[in-house]
Amino acid sequence: MDQKNNNRMVMLLIAGIPVIMILAATWLWYFVVRGDLDLIGVLGTANRGALVQPPRQVDELALRDGDGLALRYHDLEPRWTMLVPSSGARCDEACEHSLYLTRQIHVAMGKGFNRLRRIYVSDTAPGETGLGLAVLSDGRPAPDSLADYLAAEHRGLKTLLVQPDVYGTLFPEQAVDPETWYLVDPGGWIMMSYDSTVPYKDVISDLKFLLKNSSE
Repeated sequence: MDQKNNNRMVMLLIAGIPVIMILAATWLWYFVVRGDLDLIGVLGTANRGALVQPPRQVDELALRDGDGLALRYHDLEPRWTMLVPSSGARCDEACEHSLYLTRQIHVAMGKGFNRLRRIYVSDTAPGETGLGLAVLSDGRPAPDSLADYLAAEHRGLKTLLVQPDVYGTLFPEQAVDPETWYLVDPGGWIMMSYDSTVPYKDVISDLKFLLKNSSE
C-alpha cells in the first residue's frame, strides 16, 4: 500500500513540474516588466559584446538615406542590424575591416542570413569618401573610392547619413576603438557594441542566441 502511495506521489510531482515552471516563469516575467527585478543584473549576461547602457534610439537623431533624403529607421523592415559607422571623407583600415568582418559574419549566419542586415552610416556620402588603404582585408588591391568598393564587395549593404555634430553622440565608443561597430535591435535601439577584441566566433554566438530568442 505504501509503495502504491509513493508511486502516486511521484507521478503527481512529475505531472506538476510543467505547471510549476509556467507559474514561476509568469511570476518572474511580471516583476521584470514592472521593473522590480533586474534579471540581467541578477543572472549576468552571456553576450560577448558590450551592452550599450542605456540603449540609444536611432530615430532620436536625424537620418538621411544615400540620396540625402530624410529617413526614419522605423520605416525600414524590422530586422536585427549590424551597423558599421565611419566618420570623415576617408574610410581607413579600421572602417574597411569592420565592413569586411560584418560581411563575413552575415554570410556565416546561414539560415539566419535573411533575418539580419548591414548598414553603413557616416557623416559623409560614400561618393565623397575615399579609401585610405592600398590593400583590402582579403589581400586584394583596394579601389579608389568607397562607393566603388561598396558596389563591388558589399551588394545589399544600405547606407545612411547623419549630421557630423551628432555622429559622436551615437557612436562614442569609436573614440576608444575605431573598429567598433554596433548591433541594433528591430525596434531601432543600439543595444550592443563590438570592438576589435571580440573574436569572430563570439559575435556569431551572440547573433544566433538573439535570433533564436527573438520573433523578428
